[in-house]
Amino acid sequence: MTVSQKTRSRLTLLLIAVFFLGSFGIAAALFFGGWKPSQTRNIGEMLDPYPDLRDLSLRRADGQAWAWQPANRHWHIVVAPPADCGAPCAQLLDALHRVWLSEGRHADKVEVLWFGELPPRAVRFPGLVPMQADAALQARLPDLATPESLPVYLADPNGYLVLRYPPGFNPSGLRKDLGRVVK
Repeated sequence: MTVSQKTRSRLTLLLIAVFFLGSFGIAAALFFGGWKPSQTRNIGEMLDPYPDLRDLSLRRADGQAWAWQPANRHWHIVVAPPADCGAPCAQLLDALHRVWLSEGRHADKVEVLWFGELPPRAVRFPGLVPMQADAALQARLPDLATPESLPVYLADPNGYLVLRYPPGFNPSGLRKDLGRVVK
């Protein structure tokens, strides 16, 4: 091997090392410099900090105790409507039923936790879990629900609220976010 071939080989190896290690250096500089992307892929609004619901004593509508079960890997759509909500709640529950159905084979990994009275003639589906209204839960939610303003939240399997969907949200955004996390 001649001197020029050795030099060329060394330069090629050095160039590969610079490209490989340089990307790590740039990533480290961005991370430790505090840079955050201006836009994320999720449609819902990321909550910061995540409200922790694990220590609440939640009960199903029939009075049975309910607990978070992280091992099951179920994601939870949390709705805490006001009493006597009527038609807006019926429309929201119908939209959430369609979102649940759109998950297809992964629908069994999604539960809709409805805290309060179900609307009259509400569609019952396997993913719907009627829950008792809970004042402690209401206190931890970022918004107070009214019949004109029904926010929806997405809770992870561990019991943290991670995303908020404002009143009047497009259910397809919730479906897209669920599609990314439920697998």
